[in-house]
Amino acid sequence: MLIRRHPVLLAIILAALLQGCGSTPRFNKHFGTSVRANLAAQVIDPAAAANTNPVHGMDGAAALAAQERYQRSFKESDPAANQPLITVSRGK
Repeated sequence: MLIRRHPVLLAIILAALLQGCGSTPRFNKHFGTSVRANLAAQVIDPAAAANTNPVHGMDGAAALAAQERYQRSFKESDPAANQPLITVSRGK
């Protein structure tokens, strides 16, 4: 093997691979900051969980029908979903 004949080459390759394992205090100090900032940016109203007023706009029967239709969609397959989106026809 090439590596057995050239131990210096092996040492260089190992040093290059282990370089990423060193201490990174600058990155460790800010670890997770971007994730927390992105989660905070997605919240419209932070106090929404404390609001106990019911949501208006959909009656109970319509909500129940929508929920049942949603649950049924996992049990029954949709035949239209298996149709190809692009059809090829041979013109004259």
